[in-house]
Amino acid sequence: MKILSLHCDYIKFKPLKKALRNPEELTEKRKKEIEIKEPLVIMTAIEKQDEKNPNLIQDLVKEIKNITGQLKSKEIVLYPYAHLSPSLSTPDFAQKTLEKADKELSKDFKITRAPFGYYKEFELKVKGHPLSELSRELHFSGEIPEETETDNYKQLLREISKSKLDSRELKENDHRILGKQMDLFSFSETAPGMVFWHNDGLIIKNKLIDFWREEHKKAGYQEISTPQILDKKLWQISGHWDKYKDNIFLSEYEKRQFAVKPMNCPGGMLVYKSTPKSYKDLPLRVGELGIVHRQELSGVLAGLFRVIQFTQDDAHIFCTEKQLEQEIKKIIDLVDKFYKLFKFKYTVELSTRPEKKIGNEKIWDKAESILEKTLKKDKIKFKINKGDGAFYGPKIDFHIKDSLGRTWQTATIQLDFAMPERFDLNYIDKDNKTKKPIMLHRVIYGSLERFIGILLEHTNGHLPLWLAPKQIRIINFTDKNNKSCENLKQELEDKGFRVDTDLRSEPIGGKIKQAEIEKIPYIITIGDREEKNNTLAVRHNSKVKNINTEEFVKSIIEEAEKRA
Repeated sequence: MKILSLHCDYIKFKPLKKALRNPEELTEKRKKEIEIKEPLVIMTAIEKQDEKNPNLIQDLVKEIKNITGQLKSKEIVLYPYAHLSPSLSTPDFAQKTLEKADKELSKDFKITRAPFGYYKEFELKVKGHPLSELSRELHFSGEIPEETETDNYKQLLREISKSKLDSRELKENDHRILGKQMDLFSFSETAPGMVFWHNDGLIIKNKLIDFWREEHKKAGYQEISTPQILDKKLWQISGHWDKYKDNIFLSEYEKRQFAVKPMNCPGGMLVYKSTPKSYKDLPLRVGELGIVHRQELSGVLAGLFRVIQFTQDDAHIFCTEKQLEQEIKKIIDLVDKFYKLFKFKYTVELSTRPEKKIGNEKIWDKAESILEKTLKKDKIKFKINKGDGAFYGPKIDFHIKDSLGRTWQTATIQLDFAMPERFDLNYIDKDNKTKKPIMLHRVIYGSLERFIGILLEHTNGHLPLWLAPKQIRIINFTDKNNKSCENLKQELEDKGFRVDTDLRSEPIGGKIKQAEIEKIPYIITIGDREEKNNTLAVRHNSKVKNINTEEFVKSIIEEAEKRA
């Protein structure tokens, strides 16, 4: 069984039409839209293996009670949500399981059960604190007979070949469709929620990283890299263990428990602690393009938008209190520079203390006041997002708006007095006294994978020249023009451009269409007329013009250098 628990401000749902031939019977009241306020929503997928679990109801009730105990919630919505698993039980078994769970939980809670066997529209608002989204997988500890056919080589091969993109319900500009058309990336059930980057997709990722490194070097950052697997003790010190242990991948080595890192912060603490620091070392800006892993239910994975493994462009700034305001302003300016380059508009929120937090109220008052003062001093419009701060400190969140009108929370600046205290970080001030640094956590891209997905949909795959994996395609009119095409390809490659040719003996219209599907910025055709006049027929943004070769080369060099 897989469950996704969502602590919400509200949920509304209404059955629309039958999803099963024999769905459950509904009263007139349950046929109408129902709204529940302040609920814990338990989205549930009951699986085939659950049919052999005699303790299924007890296990489910126990898990729900464990979650409600942490959240102090008394209002529960049981919501059948088959999308969480590809291996479902029979509908009859699933319905009876939810009915039994309803009956058992009703002894202690107010239960609302969403209709079973119907397509439903629903709307909910998740609170956004650290415990507001929790995924769980309930395993049966008893013996389940293994299927002998899985021992067969051909069966194993079929299992790893299952990953096919079902695009029937996706929009044309969905990044998963664009990724396939442009041959950027793929996914496989052998590594759920982890991206297989193809050559062209990796070019995009690496170009974004190159730009990141270039700008961070200018801004005075050092770059570090910390291990993927770290002792459980480190996560207990940081506070992440209590908050996120159910979403951490665990391993053992020589009778010690290790965690695959779900975030980069604790590794950065150890880098700071490795050598003594003085006030002359501050501010210390340390950046890391760290690969992190977080457990997610397979049913909530969504291309590049929600993954298990991703690269986070974390940076940690260690500074004094006097340096804080200036350092926050520098981060804001850097965020602004990045987003303007990609033509993203953005809004700003100040996210304040959550219910589950570390540190005393006085420190939180101080931290929130500093962030608010900095935003006001810089004349930045913002709104308060109450209760949505990190468990160790308040934060400034940036929400970008894409060409489709959607908003995405990406960059963030988090002010942290707690972590330096927990890790006993120190520096020697000018009076030779030992003091604690203050820490800023920040990301700009956020998840690099998610940012690429947003960017692909924002541009409909038409990436700017500097970022496009294939920048130029040269097409011949006939075989007689092949030598000119090859010569131009070599000339452009010598200038540093990513160029290929399409010299197939096929109609030119089909070759141009294929290049457009692959979203190649510049499509050049060379025929007898172009050879004679030393010109190129250049197609760009669906417009064609004839241009002198030297003039074309000069213009694209300028465009690439400007990252226009």
